[in-house]
Amino acid sequence: MPPPRKLNPQSVWDTSAVLQAFQEEGIKPMHAVRIWGHMIRNPGSSWHDVPDVPRAAVALLDKYFVRFTTRVVKCQNSSDGSTTKLLVELQDGMQVEAVIMTYEAPSRDPQLLASGAPEVDPHLPVDHRAAAEEEEDEREEGAAAQRPRQRQQEAPGRGAARGSGDGSSCGGGGGNAGGAGESGNRGGEAEPSSSAPSVTSAAAARLRRRSTLCVSSQVGCQMGCTFCATGTMGLKGHLNAGEIVEQLMHARAVTRIRNIVFMGMGEPLNNYEAVRSAVSMMTDSRYFGLRRRHVTVSTVGVIPRIKQLAQDLPGVSLALSLHAPNQELRAKIVPSARAYKLPALMDAVRSYQANSSQRVFYEYVMLSGVNDGLEQAHELGKLLQGDDVVVNLIPWNPVYQPEGPFFEAPQDGSVAAFQSVLRHTYGLHTTVRQEMGQDISGACGQLVIETGGGGGGGCSREATKDIEDAVRKVKLGPVA
Repeated sequence: MPPPRKLNPQSVWDTSAVLQAFQEEGIKPMHAVRIWGHMIRNPGSSWHDVPDVPRAAVALLDKYFVRFTTRVVKCQNSSDGSTTKLLVELQDGMQVEAVIMTYEAPSRDPQLLASGAPEVDPHLPVDHRAAAEEEEDEREEGAAAQRPRQRQQEAPGRGAARGSGDGSSCGGGGGNAGGAGESGNRGGEAEPSSSAPSVTSAAAARLRRRSTLCVSSQVGCQMGCTFCATGTMGLKGHLNAGEIVEQLMHARAVTRIRNIVFMGMGEPLNNYEAVRSAVSMMTDSRYFGLRRRHVTVSTVGVIPRIKQLAQDLPGVSLALSLHAPNQELRAKIVPSARAYKLPALMDAVRSYQANSSQRVFYEYVMLSGVNDGLEQAHELGKLLQGDDVVVNLIPWNPVYQPEGPFFEAPQDGSVAAFQSVLRHTYGLHTTVRQEMGQDISGACGQLVIETGGGGGGGCSREATKDIEDAVRKVKLGPVA
């Protein structure tokens, strides 16, 4: 276990640290709430710009806190403009990655929400409640686009640390490589003016695009999954809540973020308190106001924390990295399965699903000759049959394997055969991940070695589309 990381100065986005400091000085917590809300609405501002904040609060924040403890040191865009990767340096010099993935929003026709699969299934029943939720999302986004954005230039000496970048701009032409709290040009288009009577066609087109941020919660990972490059690092350190929230702040300087997935470096539930605190701020209507169902926490299966998550953050979406249909095989490729056995894990996930009323997203990395056979497909189908789930099959991406075990990608046709069993025999909604952003080392599991410790683990643009389907309340029926 690595030693605790203590930041000096601390991040103002670490809510627990700020509230504790205010309490010790007898400052009312409502002032912290106002400060955070103001700084989120006005990205270039600081606590000095918030009206009617007590001098004691300003002095305390000046002494012990900063607007950003992290900085973007490199920004890369994929050739198709769908993926932006931010290399974020922490205060102690360690690095993580945050990946922004943008895709066209699905049609409001709920039958098309299953289109992550190779073909649209015409047999899916229409759930008009889901269509109404999609309409409501778009109305909210349209209203937000028309609100005037009060932007202030950073005062000298109070700005966020700016990344050096790599000569390329973020966000498809106009975002800045620094990103740390700067206003930035979002997506290369001007912000709507306060006098605009309605959303323009260009703005409407932007609203039909969804941007998802994949965040990291640890530097490295202690779970040691045998097929994952991040697992070769071991655990170097836990991120605190402020460092996690700062990844969202950096991303917001590039584009508007609608969804958050904890699929970057680390096991989120092994850094539970920091993740819980960060998600609470992300979903609080006084701050970022993301819907809880638009935040997905991915885990390899930490049973006590899955149960706790259902109590602490009901409505947040869950993704389980399963990778095997039985305990014996799972223990071979996922070492943590020896402690968290499959039957107990499935009980915990089903309990979470019952309490949250959310569809669960299962990830299954396919390894040639290991877990991709028809026998395993039938085992997996029987394990999940009748559950309201989405299974995402992930053909393994080759990664650096200096000491083995030595895996291979699945053979041609094996993924399709595996999917066919799940879909047609067991009626499970099943998608196949097609990796995007490979030209910037954005594919799942390939990042950590190439960036010298800044890899993002499981970030994938295609996965965000699958998750968008998974968290919707569209009743997915068997495939005929």
